[in-house]
Amino acid sequence: MPEPIPIGLVLLNMGGPDSLEAVEPFLYNLFSDRQLIQLPLGSVLQRPFARILSHFRARKVRENYRAIGGKSPQLRWTTLQAEGIAAALGSPFRPYVAMRYWAPRAEETLERMRADGVSRAVVLSMYPHYTGATTGSSIDDFRRTAARVHPELQFSVIEQWFDWPGYLDALAGRIRAALEEYHELMRDEVQILFSAHALPQRFIDRGDPYLEQVLATVKGTMQRLGERPWRLGFQSRSGPVAWMEPDTLTVLDGLADEGYQAVLMVPISFVSDHIETLHEIDIEYSEHARKQGIRRFSRTPSLNDHPDFIAAMADLVKFHLEGTDAPL
Repeated sequence: MPEPIPIGLVLLNMGGPDSLEAVEPFLYNLFSDRQLIQLPLGSVLQRPFARILSHFRARKVRENYRAIGGKSPQLRWTTLQAEGIAAALGSPFRPYVAMRYWAPRAEETLERMRADGVSRAVVLSMYPHYTGATTGSSIDDFRRTAARVHPELQFSVIEQWFDWPGYLDALAGRIRAALEEYHELMRDEVQILFSAHALPQRFIDRGDPYLEQVLATVKGTMQRLGERPWRLGFQSRSGPVAWMEPDTLTVLDGLADEGYQAVLMVPISFVSDHIETLHEIDIEYSEHARKQGIRRFSRTPSLNDHPDFIAAMADLVKFHLEGTDAPL
């Protein structure tokens, strides 16, 4: 029997530097994207400003990456996720990864797909919550590049899955496992602090559904855990613009002021470990919490390639294909 025609499974993600030397050019790519960051004086000067900003930011960011091993682990995890989901889907699916700001970029991935004879694909954004700054930019980049590099490719896109039951089950499972690490006499006193990546407030004001989707994820996760208090904050803010509130550090300080001794942080807009989990939370926030008097600070394990998350994403792709008119 002839082999089945391959179907590509393409995971989209932000990407991260694969060496300390890559930090500055990675930041330049990121700061050059006006869908993500609109630097002053318009599009003409976006790239010159990006060049200057990335140069001055690189020293501090490079040290942060040095502290977590000298590179971002995001490509490794996203590759493992793609391979796991494709394996769960079975033949004829083939895994691919396209990163927005570092290798492999969409052009490289699409050239490889064309060489592999892949003419049909499902494209899965690995951002659960939609905003034009991340999901929108990655999908637009993939569409533009596909039209130029592999115009024969027919593909459909999964762009948001904030309330997908399997995703919520996986998050709840990570929280249960993390709570088990606390002594049973203090387990009920642990404060759950969800943390999502912040956006400039203008994205919310223009109508991006990011905030309401994050809240839906939190509420859906907590429904699986039962009644207990939780808080929500937004991390990774930088630059002199108005950001979503409240800031995760502000919420953490408030918990300390209220006398809470144990905090479990749950990152929910990240589906794998990278700089925001391994450095910002595990190092910066952990040290800050101790200085504020919080005796026990921990973080839920990231979803990474855990079998329940991989199974959930495979089910999501199957559900998508059952309801799409894409010629797959």
